[in-house]
Amino acid sequence: MNDVCIILFGAAGFDKAAQGLAGAGRRLAVELGGSLRAVVVGEGAQALAPEVARVADEVTVADQPGLAEYQPETCLTALAELCGTRRPRAVLLAGDTYSQETAPRLAHRLGGSAAGDCVEVRVAPGGMVRVSRQVYGGKAQAVLELKRSPAVVWLRARSFTPAPARAEAGAVTRAALNVRPDTRARVVERGREESGEARLEEARVIVSGGRGIGGPEPFESELKPLAELLGAQLAASRAACDAGWVPPTWQVGQTGKKVTPELYLAVAITGASQHMAGISEAKTIAAINTDPDAPIFKHCRFGIVEDYRKVVPLLREKLSALMK
Repeated sequence: MNDVCIILFGAAGFDKAAQGLAGAGRRLAVELGGSLRAVVVGEGAQALAPEVARVADEVTVADQPGLAEYQPETCLTALAELCGTRRPRAVLLAGDTYSQETAPRLAHRLGGSAAGDCVEVRVAPGGMVRVSRQVYGGKAQAVLELKRSPAVVWLRARSFTPAPARAEAGAVTRAALNVRPDTRARVVERGREESGEARLEEARVIVSGGRGIGGPEPFESELKPLAELLGAQLAASRAACDAGWVPPTWQVGQTGKKVTPELYLAVAITGASQHMAGISEAKTIAAINTDPDAPIFKHCRFGIVEDYRKVVPLLREKLSALMK
């Protein structure tokens, strides 16, 4: 079959990443000449289904008690059964932790091929699914053709345009699954990430600080007021997080979060390749750094060579005046 299946986790809601996932799925389904089918798993799936049905041709809800809380083996078995019966050409997942863990293992169960952190997915001239992803710390882009079907791919958040709502909502059905808990691997503890009003991956504007900030206090006294004026989320480089100045959940980079904001303001960040790998999809990068040879200036659209302690107060002053 030439259908495309997208997998959503009910607890995550229909956020920007999920909307972009649906958009990528719809465009791929059109290219393949098939339908867009969605599987919504876990707690909150039933409530989420009508919203997903506005962009998908068919929605299957899998919210049995055994799937209420994410357990890797149990969820994987359920998804393999659901996708196996539908035999789609491609299975797309979002860039959340559950999807990253599930995608390669689901591809193995289905006898397909897997790819992750993709920023483009389309159909190659020969009919195979072709994806693009960044490599070498964001310095190059790899183009992969997934020869074994289905292609199971997780996508980078906010890298895809949401799908338009359909004139008629798709059908919603509940999966007939006999879910048996599989405890070979299980989640033993959960922690909730406190990251403000929105997830960092979904932020439109980000103000980020690096080692050159000099300590934890400037994040609170200098960057936080600026972020509030811009309606931005706060972030940091790995060096600032490793120093314990800010929570590790703020880390942006190759080993941290990959973000795609409209504006990324890098304050006292040199711009090492590992950090640039996390912000390469930002629409506009602006930087403040005392070193005129800092690598960040090769990638930013706007740059100021100056001590941030002189620039940030002026920015706050100008922004405050504009808002009056």
